[in-house]
Amino acid sequence: MTFKRRVVVIGGGMAGARLVRRLGAVPHLSVTLLGEEPRPAYNRVLLAEVLAGRYRPEVVELPGPADGVEVRRGVRAVRIDRAEHGGRVVCDDGSEVPYDTLVLATGSNPVLPPVRGLFEERRSEGRELPEGVYAFRTMDDCLALADAAEGLATPRAVVIGGGLLGVSAARALAARGVRTVLAHQGEHLMERQLDQAAGKLLRRHLTGLGVEVHTKCRVRGLTTETGDDGRRAVRAVTMADGYRLDCDLVVLACGVRPRVGLARAAGLVVAGGVVVDDQLRTSDPDVHAVGDCAEHAGVLYGLAGPAQDQADVLAGLLAAEGPERAERPEDAAGAPRYTGTRALTRLTLAGPGPFDLAAFGETEPGPTDEVVQLADHTVGAYRKVVVRGDRLVGGILVGDLSAVGAVARSWADDESLPVPEAAAGAPLLHLLTHDGGS
Repeated sequence: MTFKRRVVVIGGGMAGARLVRRLGAVPHLSVTLLGEEPRPAYNRVLLAEVLAGRYRPEVVELPGPADGVEVRRGVRAVRIDRAEHGGRVVCDDGSEVPYDTLVLATGSNPVLPPVRGLFEERRSEGRELPEGVYAFRTMDDCLALADAAEGLATPRAVVIGGGLLGVSAARALAARGVRTVLAHQGEHLMERQLDQAAGKLLRRHLTGLGVEVHTKCRVRGLTTETGDDGRRAVRAVTMADGYRLDCDLVVLACGVRPRVGLARAAGLVVAGGVVVDDQLRTSDPDVHAVGDCAEHAGVLYGLAGPAQDQADVLAGLLAAEGPERAERPEDAAGAPRYTGTRALTRLTLAGPGPFDLAAFGETEPGPTDEVVQLADHTVGAYRKVVVRGDRLVGGILVGDLSAVGAVARSWADDESLPVPEAAAGAPLLHLLTHDGGS
């Protein structure tokens, strides 16, 4: 009987689903996927399109795993028992799944802001969000929010958080006809990716879609009302300056935090996320981590692109190892390595005039960096690149993205910038022209 190495993947999101699709056809592996969500894997990037009513949930489902992969959905891993070689995963249904190689693809949890009235302690139920308050992280969150908005005659919503997720949620709610307010604590929207000029254009576009935007404001608390059934329902959001926003719905879009509880309890090294090396190995060589929960070279990505890159590298590593998993030297010739991902943020907002933006790398220049900016606020266009020496280190493109391909490639490849003859008098300007995007 041929021995098959048992690979168990905890997490059925985008990273876990991609990994098992690539491992299912490897003959010397027996692959099991443990997914906490009961539904098939889906493209989390497109949740806002589902909320807006543009896509049905099944449209954003990802391709299923290969034949032969055991998929257990609606099962939560509660403990990892590690042994010298392999171990077992204990699940909430009492089952135990042995492994030779374990992969953590546990993703991340939404950050819940410390505002008054968000939780009410109950002895029997623990912390419980009021009716009308939703995180925006899973398909269940998305569908529950859509159903709640559909069930109200004149729904009013407050989205707390003006990052990428909050902007997407606010736009989607407005597309459903919900009167929407976006409250953001930062100086401008999406301040992690955009500068002030680009943030201003984004705000103008959202306002044109009917979203009321407040920046530089902090939410102090929620006002709730207890119904006859004993359930609390949100009625208003109160700002730190006392300003009250009446509402029926509240969306919490305050960022995410890696899910590392299982790893920490199992004794693995955890910093911001589960620490992994270039082979995506944790401090236990039999345990790997990919996706939002993984921290590589001090970086937590929290984006779909890096998660997919990590899954691809790990699939190559596990497929290359033999069924007995002989020790492989770290410098083995041809062994796949994960060396990081240069992740580009893209956002498209539908509307009377579609709004497109792309941001990448270091968008704020250092003291010796060169900056080139082109802006046309009459049409909502803005382009900016930051150059250090002969390298492109970051950029923001808003509006017409015809140049995004060439600019992104120059940054992703980290190569010396080509300077065409036509740009001899302005060696950086060609990066932001239409010719630079051809």
